[in-house]
Amino acid sequence: MPQTLLLIGAPMDCGKRRAGCLMGPDAYRTARLPKALADLGHTVRDMGNVQPDETDVADRDGLYALPPTVGWTRALARAARSAMAEGLPVFLGGDHALSLGTVSGVAAHAAEKGQPQFVLWLDAHADFNTPETTLSGHLHGTPLAYVTGQAGFDDFPPLEAPIPQENVCIIGLRSVDQAEVDAIEASRVHRHDMRALDENGLAALLGPFLDKVAQAGGALHVSLDVDFLDPAVAPAVGTTVPGGATVREAHLAMEMIHDSGLMTSMDLVELNPMLDERGRTAQLMVDLCASALGRRVFDRPTPRIL
Repeated sequence: MPQTLLLIGAPMDCGKRRAGCLMGPDAYRTARLPKALADLGHTVRDMGNVQPDETDVADRDGLYALPPTVGWTRALARAARSAMAEGLPVFLGGDHALSLGTVSGVAAHAAEKGQPQFVLWLDAHADFNTPETTLSGHLHGTPLAYVTGQAGFDDFPPLEAPIPQENVCIIGLRSVDQAEVDAIEASRVHRHDMRALDENGLAALLGPFLDKVAQAGGALHVSLDVDFLDPAVAPAVGTTVPGGATVREAHLAMEMIHDSGLMTSMDLVELNPMLDERGRTAQLMVDLCASALGRRVFDRPTPRIL
């Protein structure tokens, strides 16, 4: 069914030290994401880019760019909550620290409606560190810990609706530090590394989680990190880890999400155009977003060879 889609740029580049993700929103627009979605019959509204709030948060030793990250979290949580009342928001990142705001915002909206919030995290990393456990100090590695209500986020906005751990599913893991391993093993988060994907296939991992969301009548937020994909097909990311998902596996995930009819919001994160090759990663992410919103094989344009 046609939907109203709201494209919301989040040129956030403070979740880690390597610069470039601030150009992500414009790269998606240049790769014709609005047209790809409109061609599927959706009403597409480009809401422009969010700007971070000013904050009086002080820097903290061991954490990189804490004040601007808090400012972005406040602004994106507000934007996400507002957008949910108007349609299905697609947040164009920006690094993965943007999910501190987007996920907390959509969860607050779901709580207002009395609907359980679920999160599908497609990523090489667990992003389950806290400000106390992170070794790098990079806050793009903390969103899932924050939105599930873990301790140590006193500088961030209080959560209105922490997401139950069992409502989170991570697929694609292949780079997880020991503190995250310990925390996740003690949690109720559903997590699947690449060996599980290799041994079972993506459908066997994703299908049961989608069934759980459907049975609960839940809202589903999908957070798609470029590094979910193998860097051989998606090089434009500063956190490359070999052995990621193939193009076909990623499209299958998106097609299953669309078929379920459950997705209510989406992040496209960690695209760094400075590291791309003639825009191919941006185009692949556009194609995946289109698959999640209804494009099928017979709708998919065949590239022209000149």
